[in-house]
Amino acid sequence: MRFEVDGRSVLAATGAVPIDRPETAEAPLVILIHGAGMDRTVWSQQTRWLAHHGTRAVAVDLPGHGGSDGPPLGSIFELATWISKVADALGGDINVVGHSMGAFIGLEAAAKFGDKISSLVVMGLGAAMPVHPDLQAAADVDDPLAADLMAGWMHGPEQKFGTHPTPGMSMTGTSRAVIETSPSGVLAGDLKLCAEYDGAVAAATTLTCPTTLVLGKLDRMTPRKSAQPLIRALGHANVIELATSGHAPMMEEPEAVRTALADHLFSPTG
Repeated sequence: MRFEVDGRSVLAATGAVPIDRPETAEAPLVILIHGAGMDRTVWSQQTRWLAHHGTRAVAVDLPGHGGSDGPPLGSIFELATWISKVADALGGDINVVGHSMGAFIGLEAAAKFGDKISSLVVMGLGAAMPVHPDLQAAADVDDPLAADLMAGWMHGPEQKFGTHPTPGMSMTGTSRAVIETSPSGVLAGDLKLCAEYDGAVAAATTLTCPTTLVLGKLDRMTPRKSAQPLIRALGHANVIELATSGHAPMMEEPEAVRTALADHLFSPTG
């Protein structure tokens, strides 16, 4: 699916189900936002499932990422503003699902544009997201080491030994390939945005929409304890902890994430 925001083309995955069918016009509109150096494909285990289970699913490529027109935007706030424009372009209030950098974007969007955000699910995040200097240095010069480091750090031990929900695929290999195909300079810029953003807790204190956090206990990029200030600030949030997941629950434990999304979107208290 393609649509326009600010006159620039946006590529999105909809699970091969058009979102403009009359019979689904009232279905929840779910926008899935990827993390640093990634693209819409990280949601492949959720997008199609959501599209066939009572929602309109739209996994977007952020500006300058994947197949979306650039340039990349320069701050988490700018990206949050862009998400609010996605809601306008698609013609409805949105339920935001964000991973890592995408989680920061979702938090900021829900805080600043709450009239457009019906609910929020975030995963792979902490109150802050510092970047290891070796990773930033490699990304700054487009060194393939950056993809190696990220792919190695973002997954739990089980996923490093061939475990993947798609038969024949390597978890770390797939992650590495997505990062390696990111346009020059995009990963470096994204990592800087994450490291510089200090508004997560402040944003969380203002949220009133239903919010769910999905946290991997084996997350080495944003360790589980780093999310605690966010949990305290949110107060009302539902917290789901996945025992064998690292930084990317939607890839590592896709069924658990699908269940969490269904409960969040459709439970009476969600």
